[in-house]
Amino acid sequence: MHQQPHGPGWLLSPTMGGVYSEYLSSSKVREHYNYTKESPDTKDTPSRQVASALIILLCCAIVVENLLVLIAVARNSKFHSAMYLFLGNLAASDLLAGVAFIANTLLSGSVTLGLTPVQWFAREGSAFITLSASVFSLLAIAIERHVAIAKVKLYGSDKSCRMLLLIAASWLISLVLGGLPILGWNCLGHLEACSTVLPLYAKPYVLCVVTIFSVILSAIVALYIRIYCVVRSSQADVAAPQTLALLKTVTIVLGVFIFCWLPAFSILLLDYACPVRTCPMLYQAHYFFAFATLNSLLNPVIYTWRSRDLRREVLRPLQCWRQAAGMQGRRDRTPGHHLLPLRSSSSLEKGMHVPTSPTFLEGNTIV
Repeated sequence: MHQQPHGPGWLLSPTMGGVYSEYLSSSKVREHYNYTKESPDTKDTPSRQVASALIILLCCAIVVENLLVLIAVARNSKFHSAMYLFLGNLAASDLLAGVAFIANTLLSGSVTLGLTPVQWFAREGSAFITLSASVFSLLAIAIERHVAIAKVKLYGSDKSCRMLLLIAASWLISLVLGGLPILGWNCLGHLEACSTVLPLYAKPYVLCVVTIFSVILSAIVALYIRIYCVVRSSQADVAAPQTLALLKTVTIVLGVFIFCWLPAFSILLLDYACPVRTCPMLYQAHYFFAFATLNSLLNPVIYTWRSRDLRREVLRPLQCWRQAAGMQGRRDRTPGHHLLPLRSSSSLEKGMHVPTSPTFLEGNTIV
């Protein structure tokens, strides 16, 4: 009786077992880079080291920014609405994108050719997973805005549970989409089908991913156009300034995402169309992806710029740290003097007449 090959490869193809045996080969990555690139540029030159250091600093800023947004959303109950939960999910994907880009940078250059295919797939797949999560988060935000404007009862009584299930489903789909190459949709054993930008990825997979993202983003744009048409043609309570301000915020987020990622998507489409070693521009693709990382840096700036309440909550840990440092400095200068305790944040908010629930006003809370 014929036995199936060990491992998950038999689920995809009877001959896949041989391909999976190459996943731990230390020579496969070098073989693919030598085939797709005229001369693999993996030397750690001083300019490359400076660029890598700058990218890592940028990614650290991405992680800190989005972590502050997540802390603000989690600790304040006024931010537990559907809109803020989806923005928090987008911040989580941006935070993980920063971590993935740091790992990608540290494992690039001279380290690349020493990786096994499994390590290479993990390096690149993590970036694809976070990108997928960002796209699905933008879709969820667009759907939520349409539901809010159209006043459709979508979630029912167990609203929070369904929102969390939607967020979990988006991450599950992202994991599957980003994990397809390591599951077998790659070009190991088929060099002629390999991408130039991502030499272990099959060109059809790259085209499939870019097509899916482009279709989703086009649907989001169409949805926002429909929302604006509904708002402009509706009664005053629907077309109120606060509603338009909120739409402006999420539209800015979408526009920045498209602006930052469009060059990277374009280079991947060019990669699919170009035969191997015929498009020198593909060898500079890392600049396009570095530019795309700015999206994860700009999103938290947009949230806090457009929402006074969220800005106050995001900056609160930094203000507390600064106040604590100032108190320590004064205590060191006047060791015998006892300082009065600071008022609690709630008393400060009462003195400033801060509302206890989100007020959707331009310049205040509009997301």
